[in-house]
Amino acid sequence: MKILLDTDIGSDIDDAICLAYLLAHPESELLGITTVTGQAEKRAALASVLCQAAGKEIPIFPGCEKPILVPQKQPQAPQAEVLKNWPHQERFPCGQAAEFLRQTIRNHPGEITLLTIGPLTNIGLLFSVDREIPLLLKKLVMMCGVFTSRLAGVGPGEWNAMGDPHATAIVYQSPVKEHYSVGLDVTCQVRLDAKEVRKKFQKPLLRVVLDMAEIWFRQRPVITFHDPLAAVALFEPEVCSFQRGLVEVELASQRLAGVTYWKPDEGGPHHVALKVKAEKFFEHFFSLCG
Repeated sequence: MKILLDTDIGSDIDDAICLAYLLAHPESELLGITTVTGQAEKRAALASVLCQAAGKEIPIFPGCEKPILVPQKQPQAPQAEVLKNWPHQERFPCGQAAEFLRQTIRNHPGEITLLTIGPLTNIGLLFSVDREIPLLLKKLVMMCGVFTSRLAGVGPGEWNAMGDPHATAIVYQSPVKEHYSVGLDVTCQVRLDAKEVRKKFQKPLLRVVLDMAEIWFRQRPVITFHDPLAAVALFEPEVCSFQRGLVEVELASQRLAGVTYWKPDEGGPHHVALKVKAEKFFEHFFSLCG
């Protein structure tokens, strides 16, 4: 499976876990990585740490650091603290992320799955600059949004969708042939506490992730596998059950900008995850990475 990954690796630890999974999967052909939000070059360096640890040369491009219109909510990449511990690429081609995505997709029409696991600035700009790109994708899969709020404690908004609400709206309004969203209301059902993570993350690639995770654990004692669930859904579609519908993005309210509203519709353009088989997810994930 030819994949392009757009990520804000370096903040929540789940991005690094997701990238480790893609690097470990034998059927994943990762064509490139773009980074987004503040300190995009440091995020690129963190992606490089994992690629080098996996023994793979993957093109990495720092992308947009600021949202299209709203203020930046994520100016720093805290996990960059571990860069001193691991070999990594130190220089990256800046200002070329959107063009890299555009050219790569055009070189492989109908073949590429675009996986987004961060705010959607890069992708919103890409879809605006070249409006044929959404139609040239095989599939777009996003960890983005909240669609049912069935899980207690899940609010109306989700970080990636609200990080750049205007870009989020652009992406959901674009004519992608196969558009899948795995939202917070589903991803919050796949969690491990720090003790369990330290026990299970023992293979070489996950030990690199664990070093990053220790920064995360200073603030939170649990990891929620938001982004890895979206990645696993690419290869193991039975892990999540999806339903077609229409997703609209709130822009009128400044306070709620980026909130996603979903209506079931058998002919709708968006597939939204409604359920997850958590045990099956972890069984599959650790069969590859553990």
